[in-house]
Amino acid sequence: MRAIGVILAGGNNHRMRELSQKRAICAMPIAGSYRSIDFTLSNMSNSHIQKVAVFTQYNARSLNEHLSSSKWWDFGRKQGGLYVFTPAVTADNSNWYRGTADAIYQNLSFLKNSHEPYVVISSGDGVYKMDFNKVLEYHIDKKADITVVCRDMEPGSDIERFGTVRMNEESRIEEFEEKPLKAKTSTISCGIYVIRRRLLIEMIEKCAEEDRYDFVRDILIRYKDIKRIYGYKMRDYWRNIASVEDYYNTNMDFLKADVRDYFFKQYPDIYSKVDDLPPAKYNVGAHIKNSLISSGCIINGTVENSVIFKESYVGNNCVIKNSIILNDVYIGDNTYIENCIVESRDTIRANSHYVGEGEIKIVVERNERYVI
Repeated sequence: MRAIGVILAGGNNHRMRELSQKRAICAMPIAGSYRSIDFTLSNMSNSHIQKVAVFTQYNARSLNEHLSSSKWWDFGRKQGGLYVFTPAVTADNSNWYRGTADAIYQNLSFLKNSHEPYVVISSGDGVYKMDFNKVLEYHIDKKADITVVCRDMEPGSDIERFGTVRMNEESRIEEFEEKPLKAKTSTISCGIYVIRRRLLIEMIEKCAEEDRYDFVRDILIRYKDIKRIYGYKMRDYWRNIASVEDYYNTNMDFLKADVRDYFFKQYPDIYSKVDDLPPAKYNVGAHIKNSLISSGCIINGTVENSVIFKESYVGNNCVIKNSIILNDVYIGDNTYIENCIVESRDTIRANSHYVGEGEIKIVVERNERYVI
């Protein structure tokens, strides 16, 4: 493909509550065995984008470890490669990334040293499948300066936390409002953009000269009447996991057969870093109903409508309902958990009782197993 990829994976989000205190949003576990960023990386690999840059910043340790090798997504170094950029103190700059445009500006040499004519920019916290070649073809056919991937949201969605767009009959964007108090349209931006590389360099440099740091506010909204900005409608599954409720609902979606088939049984595939773990073990007395149980788990109790991530242990007479148990959790005997998200590496004492009422409860316990 005649494009390079840029994944924006540096942001923090208070709507994730305790879940974002130990990891970046893009490193959040999804569907038992994946991380959020795996979906964007897989889409770029499947679209034959050979060269991809990931801009990380907040709580990036686990994300950087996950991205330590490009082989899992087949970004060969001879043809391109996977590059991870974190903020660096230099003689000219000592700031962290102050926004999405500033993150690109601080790594502008990556764009200048590349030769591909186009850039695909995407956030790393979306769960979706997309062929970026189709977006690029649309971009070229429309003679667009920038193409924004959009989606019509279902009634009842929290549209106000997204950027909303209004397009004319030719799909040219006429209005772009970032996180409005009251949405005037149900069409949102998915945070995926296609733009010519030289134009992006020019616009980012102009933003830096004027001390502007945000890609949406300072480029898309500011230039919407000057540049030809078009919307590309996406109609397949797409979710953003920037809140606890969305994260919970996204994982619960993978309990539906049609969603699992779409991501895991239909071409192209979704790839992730592979851990060498034994298959899940179900001991006598275990009862599993409509749940995802990952490798390395040992189950003794009852699990219903839940997602259990890698290397977790569920004790005797435990009941887990409508919950998400993250990696490496030990759950003691006779424990009851419902409508909860249990943080990774937790030790839940025997006879504990956790129920989320009204909202999803996040369970964070002190970890006796890892005391130094």
